[in-house]
This record gives sequence, structure tokens and C-alpha cells, in this order.
Amino acid sequence: MKGIWQIAFGVACGLLAAGLILMVAQQPRGQAIQLLPPPTPAPLIVHVAGAVVSPGVYHLPPDSRVQQAIDAAGGPMTDADLQTINLAAPVLDGSYLWVPSQIITTSAITVIATVAPPKAAFTVSGGIPLVNINTASQEELESLPGIGPALAKQIIAYRTVNGPFKVIEDILDVPGIGPKTFEKIKALITV
Repeated sequence: MKGIWQIAFGVACGLLAAGLILMVAQQPRGQAIQLLPPPTPAPLIVHVAGAVVSPGVYHLPPDSRVQQAIDAAGGPMTDADLQTINLAAPVLDGSYLWVPSQIITTSAITVIATVAPPKAAFTVSGGIPLVNINTASQEELESLPGIGPALAKQIIAYRTVNGPFKVIEDILDVPGIGPKTFEKIKALITV
């Protein structure tokens, strides 16, 4: 009896081994999986205007900077004021980049005179001068309640990329400035 069990066990092991050998030696069935290349990121589209050689809408590679956008527009004009903008700032898709000029023309003076009197003319009822959010330095912006160094930099970066604020409510478009902060500063700012 012991011999029959040993023979049956040997036959079972032999069949198992033969099945494994057939499985390994058999050619694979079906088609190999084809991997597609990763998608190419879409270009950034930015509107460059102001003191550049060829203002217009330009397509830039992803992760472009303000300097690259200005170069795409033919570079800055000789009167461009590049000290007031951050050339290393990243360009956002769909953004508007205004390159200011150092020269103030007669028509610009007329616009300034009719739209925005001199900064000193804007005062709060207590005699405190209003902060012009289009021209204020980081220190002036930080003097506003609820605006620290990070938000001041955000305001400057936003107006650099998008151009000057048209109305004080436009400051709500700056990331990090919400209705509560706006309520604190609205009586202290101007454009």
C-alpha cells in the first residue's frame, strides 16, 4: 500500500512539473501594451503691452518668466522702466503684462490730471494721505491694516503682471485679499 501512494505522489508531481514547463515555454498570447508618450503641456498665452517694441499676444513655453514675455514682444523700448517690474516673476496663462515707460507724455499728464490728482491731494478725513495701490512701495502697502510683507508683495506682483488697478475694488482680485481685508483698507487706498 505504501508503494501505491508513493507512485501516485510521483505521478502527481511529474504532471505538475510538466504543466509548469509547458506554461513557461509557451509563447505569450495577445498584444503587448503600448504606452503613449506624456502629453506636451500647452503654451502660455500672454498679452504684453506698454513700452515694448511689438505689443501683442504671445505664446510662451510653460514655466516662462516676465523677462521671456518681454523678449517675445521684441524686447523693451529704450524708455521702458524695468526697475518697477519683477522680471523673474512667473507668467500666468491669460495674463496681461504692462511694461511702464519712464517718459511721461503730455497726454499722459492730462490723463493723470483728470483721473488722479497728485498723491498729496488724496487724504482721509483725519488728514492721513491715502495709499495709491498702483504706485505704492512695499513699505507703503505694509502700512495698511491687515497687509503684511507677503500681501504687499502679492499686490506688487499682481499689478506688475496685470497692469494698474482701475478701481480700488480690483484689489480683491489679488490672491490673499478678501472682503474682510478690503473693509479694513478701503477708506485708506486710492488708484
